[in-house]
Amino acid sequence: MSVEHRPPHTPALEREHAHELLHEMLRIRHFEEKSAELYSAGKIRGFLHLYIGEEAVAVGAMQALEADDAIVATYREHGQALARGIPAGAVMAEMYGKASGCSRGPPPAASTNMKPPVSTAATTMRRSFAPCV
Repeated sequence: MSVEHRPPHTPALEREHAHELLHEMLRIRHFEEKSAELYSAGKIRGFLHLYIGEEAVAVGAMQALEADDAIVATYREHGQALARGIPAGAVMAEMYGKASGCSRGPPPAASTNMKPPVSTAATTMRRSFAPCV
């Protein structure tokens, strides 16, 4: 649809911006595919609910938010965390339960007697984004 034939109140999407959005959606998809691969190999423990097929939701929603807007997510939130600007390495480290992850690893009591539980980005979103951004 050309710009001249757009319905009223429909914002134009510049080509460069559209490519940036697509790149972000593909980055999230690749992250999720790698997560599925690692989960299948037994390297990521716990539950893994993928964001595959929902990439446009996160990328589109982040366009409407201001930098200080809060996000609360409880399920399939990796894509939201990535689209919000949390580095992929920090999200992946969190899924491994590492201290370098967004949730800074397992709680101290859990780390003494057992293998580290896998954190989720939901925990991250309930905490501050500051260490990860």
